[in-house]
Amino acid sequence: MDRAEKRELVASLQSALAGAGSIVLAQNAGLTVANLESLRRDIKKAGGQVKIAKNRLAKLALKETDNADMSALFSGPVVIAFAADPMTAPKIAAKFAEKNAKYVVLGGAMGKTALDANSVKALSTMPSLDELRATLAGMLKQPATRIASVIVAPAAGIARLLAAHAEKSSEAA
Repeated sequence: MDRAEKRELVASLQSALAGAGSIVLAQNAGLTVANLESLRRDIKKAGGQVKIAKNRLAKLALKETDNADMSALFSGPVVIAFAADPMTAPKIAAKFAEKNAKYVVLGGAMGKTALDANSVKALSTMPSLDELRATLAGMLKQPATRIASVIVAPAAGIARLLAAHAEKSSEAA
């Protein structure tokens, strides 16, 4: 790979990582190509990407972004997983690490905040943005349902009272 190709690779990696909500770095020594393709598919379905680059080039690309410094994590073969949604990359990386012992999460970054392996695991257990939106929508909908039932309750009570009175009148006659 000549210098021009390296510059182009650093620039493309830099632009991709600049828009990432979170970045997860993991050791991938011993993973098969099929395993890596499975990881790529899972992250791509969720709207993220997986990149493998030379550590020196990846460090150069990350240096020019607003992300936290993760240069100490680059040793040996490293996989870079990232996505615009901050919860996507940690969730998928942690789930993949549970299934594959050779895939070891090293850490990552969420903007200017550096993450260690435990922080990535903690992020993976948090609900995603869509799950939080659904929960919030359910909470907002619930009071409206209660208000409707309270408003309807007096009318239903009156209807039952009239039905009982009509039934009593028909029995008396």
